Amino acid sequence: MEVLDLAAAVSPDRRAVVFMLSIRGREIECAVARDALEAHFWLPRDAGEMLTLKTFENGRNRIVAVAQRKLLARPDGRLWLAANGFVTR
Repeated sequence: MEVLDLAAAVSPDRRAVVFMLSIRGREIECAVARDALEAHFWLPRDAGEMLTLKTFENGRNRIVAVAQRKLLARPDGRLWLAANGFVTR
């Protein structure tokens, strides 16, 4: 599985950062919720687009690792990563 070299972007409604992963030859659109970035990656609530993308980039390895695990377990189209997906047990 690889991360495609497309730039991540803040969704139009500002509720997520959208990025692409490639798994088994398919491109999958993934999104990490803004509340997940706030809860687990220290994104301030009032952060603008630039800081949101910087926070995503700083946490990219962990975000992609969670996305990869979820896609390997369930490779069925789009993936939404909510805050509870980053809770360690």
